[in-house]
Amino acid sequence: MHYAELRKAAAELTGPGGQFEIVEADVLGQRLRVYRNAPPSVREFWLSTTAWGDRPYLLYQDERITYAQAHARVNAVAAWLADQGVKPGERVAIAMRNYPEWLLIYWACVSTGIAVVGMNAWWTAEEMDYALKDSRPKVLFADAERLERFQACPDLAGTMQVVGVRIPELPAGVIPWSEVAAHGGAMPQVTIDPDSDACIFYTSGTTGHPKGAQLTHRGCVANLMNLLYAGASSALATERATGVAPPAEPPIPCLLLTTPLFHVTANNCGAYGTTALGGALVLMYKWEAGEALRLIEQHRCTSMSGVPVMSREIINHPDFATRDTSSLLALSGGGAQVPPDLVLKIEEKITTARPTTGYGMTETCGIITSLGGDFFVDRPSSAGPAMPNFAVKCVDDNGNEVPLGEPGELWVKGSSVIKGYINRPDATAQTITDGWLHTGDVARLDEDGFIYIVDRKKDLVIRGGENVSCTEVEACVYRAPGVAECCVFSVPDVRLGEEIAVAVVMKAGESLTAEALIAHCTDHMSKHKVPRYVRFFTDPLPRNASGKFLRRELREQLAGELEGA
Repeated sequence: MHYAELRKAAAELTGPGGQFEIVEADVLGQRLRVYRNAPPSVREFWLSTTAWGDRPYLLYQDERITYAQAHARVNAVAAWLADQGVKPGERVAIAMRNYPEWLLIYWACVSTGIAVVGMNAWWTAEEMDYALKDSRPKVLFADAERLERFQACPDLAGTMQVVGVRIPELPAGVIPWSEVAAHGGAMPQVTIDPDSDACIFYTSGTTGHPKGAQLTHRGCVANLMNLLYAGASSALATERATGVAPPAEPPIPCLLLTTPLFHVTANNCGAYGTTALGGALVLMYKWEAGEALRLIEQHRCTSMSGVPVMSREIINHPDFATRDTSSLLALSGGGAQVPPDLVLKIEEKITTARPTTGYGMTETCGIITSLGGDFFVDRPSSAGPAMPNFAVKCVDDNGNEVPLGEPGELWVKGSSVIKGYINRPDATAQTITDGWLHTGDVARLDEDGFIYIVDRKKDLVIRGGENVSCTEVEACVYRAPGVAECCVFSVPDVRLGEEIAVAVVMKAGESLTAEALIAHCTDHMSKHKVPRYVRFFTDPLPRNASGKFLRRELREQLAGELEGA
């Protein structure tokens, strides 16, 4: 493999005079790695996309919005907000499904220094109430379902202007989207501090109140540069190693956007990266593998971005054999570790597409690592090398760096780390120490700087004093014949402290017994890693809004069954 070429490409691209030259700068009291050639704020990035003119940009059902049309509508929203007295540094909340309006509002806000509060579309009225009181936006843009939940929060009445999006009959006092869109006007002239908030995205925790992470303009732009660098460095290294040059005119990207825009995977990675290249974004109302296959065929999508289980569902779907997926150049998985078997299945099943992944967090405005193509196939259990603007280390429980190759909590430091959590100085101090973000993920580093995620610390099963990686067990279960999806979690055990359990959904027409699955795991893993409890489900396993399995919900369900037994 061409790791030497990758190191040379990285040095060339990030060195003096390189396209992605890295320098150090003082950022909020820290000396951090930054891109010399990065635009100062998201405003400059968005305005640069006027160059894409009449190219299609947002595709939703039978709707088609070009870049030129998008800019006109973004300008109208920005002008309307200015006329309402919303000032730079204040906040606007978006609570809706992945409609085109989501991105139009987003670009209007960030281009005028207004921070976007991305509201989780799956939140209950109680959760929505908390986030709105926590973030205190001046305006809320909401679709019908989210508006109904807002109206169930009487304390919020009169605290903000409310705009209804895609709602035929609006209640009194709610401003119709048509009025905002028809406002017209030019983009207000503002100067934006790179370290001011671009957006507030709430962490997708499954317990307690979520924390509002402050993603800065500098951080969002740095993440975009990371995305572009990842593609450029991998392509350059592969070309030099193989002698095969990329096409002189690469196809214009068309991304099927499958995850919610209120998360960095879809917004900061999918939308930013595709917009920067003048590509089209195909929006889905909700995830369904058969519909995804239809959209890929219809729009000739070049890539699909989502959590790994979505790629697996695509390949396992009955329509996969009959739908045309030859336009796909990449099939990615982020937000969770991609099981190694899935990497190889993507490489095998879709001859035109290469597997890709990105590891990151809300707290890093997007990716920390990126990996794809030959490198991912060669090292399918890796998350890839850290992006150039990050310093990384693995530490023990005392914060001391562990030797190379040894597992420890991954800490990262760089210009795309968040400023902190709004109204939560305690949580900020616990998560960020002297500029180092504690990821909460157990990882190891190899000699090439590639990062291997062992597991999320809280998702380790400690069985009789032995640490067992849920991810490792899941990778083994997926190798069993007929398994469509699985989730490994812990349950309390009197003797060992914790035991290992797995929830399994089988492919249509396939069957497997618990005994057979346990025997399969016994053949491939140490005995202490083999699940004691196996539960089969006919419906898809519960997930949160970002597509991750709800281990806690499954844990509580099985623990209750065991108590009652």
